[in-house]
Amino acid sequence: MTSVRYEHATRTYDGTSSPAIDDLELDIGDGELLVLVGPSGSGKSTALRMLAGLEPLDDGAIYIGDQDVSNVRPRDRDIAMVFQNYALYPQLSVAQNMGFPLKQQGVPKEERTARVREVARLLDLEAYLDRKPKNLSGGQRQRVAMGRAIVRRPAVYLMDEPLSNLDAKLRVQTRTEVVELQARLGVTTVYVTHDQVEAMTMGHRVAVLKDGVLQQVDAPGTLYHEPVNLFVAGFIGSPAMNLVPLGSGRPLQLGGSTLELSPAGEAAVVASGANGNITVGFRPEALEVGEGPLRAQIRTVEDLGSEVFVHLFLQHSGENLALVAKTSPPFAGRPGDNVGLQITGTTHLFAGDQSRLASTTASFRSAVSA
Repeated sequence: MTSVRYEHATRTYDGTSSPAIDDLELDIGDGELLVLVGPSGSGKSTALRMLAGLEPLDDGAIYIGDQDVSNVRPRDRDIAMVFQNYALYPQLSVAQNMGFPLKQQGVPKEERTARVREVARLLDLEAYLDRKPKNLSGGQRQRVAMGRAIVRRPAVYLMDEPLSNLDAKLRVQTRTEVVELQARLGVTTVYVTHDQVEAMTMGHRVAVLKDGVLQQVDAPGTLYHEPVNLFVAGFIGSPAMNLVPLGSGRPLQLGGSTLELSPAGEAAVVASGANGNITVGFRPEALEVGEGPLRAQIRTVEDLGSEVFVHLFLQHSGENLALVAKTSPPFAGRPGDNVGLQITGTTHLFAGDQSRLASTTASFRSAVSA
């Protein structure tokens, strides 16, 4: 097994003023499945291509194991890459597609055939070895592309949004297969996706990028419950965390109600010296619809069977503030209904510089009854 390390890795494209990847510091452990995630233009694919040798570094270095591969040709880096479009040769059979990299390496035909059949058994592709890609489903083509990478037995697998061309049901099924396969093989894997749900369900750790800068790298649960800043808080989670800018006034108020923090929360705000603007964040499951001092109007209700998402408008500072609550069925409310709201879970506090100050308990009380 092999580790991967980015050391101050930077890449700036010609004609641009900002780096696509800016001073990336990232360690990926032996046998780890690390997911790079972020919105379009965040630099995640560039970071992967830099590791593959398809993009040069303008500064810094990249190590595979103990070797600095910054100036090593892609073919000599001992990596295998799975692309979004599978990149299969249409004129070749499944067996020929999977064995192609071995043929390029000069592996004898008998060994080549044995290794292809071994991987085909692993991926349940034995019945399709003589077929052409056009006669396969999307999921089968994806497995052939995976098989072509696996058969090489590289030190590192690189996967660039390999499931994005699959339909929703097949994508869920296949990502489970990828996770199980990676665990069985134990090979260090770097996986790129724009889908944060995919990232959270697949990665041992997830690295969140924005504008070429690494925001946070942690286990999925840590990203969800302890985001380091506003961007990670708003990006991770579906639906996203409710983020409410409450300004610099004290006490903190929302929609005519006062936010009461726990003593620990108050102490964290005071200790940070954050006397400026404060943003409050709470997950949809932490917002209870029914009774409560906050008054809002239901916009729409998404009943997914096992859970219900209630989208609401709340009047705050003369504007309609959009909130989302997650609740269990059945839910009787309808669009246009006026309802009460209360926070019943963890509340996150963010400073004006967007860093998280604390995660605490909080509640609202009516300012009128104060």
